[in-house]
Amino acid sequence: MSGIEQSALIARYPVLGKLRPERLARAGSLLQPVQVPAGAVLLDASQPCMGLPLILEGAVRISKIESTGRELLLYRVLPGELCILTISCLLGHADFNARATSEGHVTLSLLPRAVFEELLDDPVFRGFVFSLFADRLVDLMQLVEDVAFRKLDQRLAAVLLGRGSTALATHQELADELGCAREAVSRLLKRFSEQGMVRPGREKIELLDRAALRRIATPASD
Repeated sequence: MSGIEQSALIARYPVLGKLRPERLARAGSLLQPVQVPAGAVLLDASQPCMGLPLILEGAVRISKIESTGRELLLYRVLPGELCILTISCLLGHADFNARATSEGHVTLSLLPRAVFEELLDDPVFRGFVFSLFADRLVDLMQLVEDVAFRKLDQRLAAVLLGRGSTALATHQELADELGCAREAVSRLLKRFSEQGMVRPGREKIELLDRAALRRIATPASD
């Protein structure tokens, strides 16, 4: 790994700069740089994890795929973050149990399993890994709660509000994020449009009445 590559990696993952020089040098010598085109499947269910991806640019979506092809977005891995399902696979020596797909062009460095296990002996790196692990588990518990107990219109309103004044997404992308059928999203968007809350367009939804959407997303009874 060149000095420029090492600087870029430490900029995204400052914890690496806190490692002892010999550990950083070993990790750097074995890192495998990878360029991934948009929409590529990096890892699928039942495939072995060969190492821990460190994302430098782009994003990777982690989803569960039903036999019908319906997708439920679990979370995204952004630069500076780690994939907890990959960590779980590496620690448990098990296969991956979801699908990892690139969103846009992705640049990453793959930390081999053996080096990952060595770095876990370092308390600084271990603390970083398990801190991110805990944060992501909280997010996943919230997802389970949303899917189990919140109505679809509430969840859709919340997703739209989280995307700014204009949600740049297709009906299918919103359905994938919510883990439902595209037709269900289209019906709800039509209802929101008829009530003057949104204006659907080509691969975008303009939010016209954010206050009304917030009332749906967080009803007083919640």
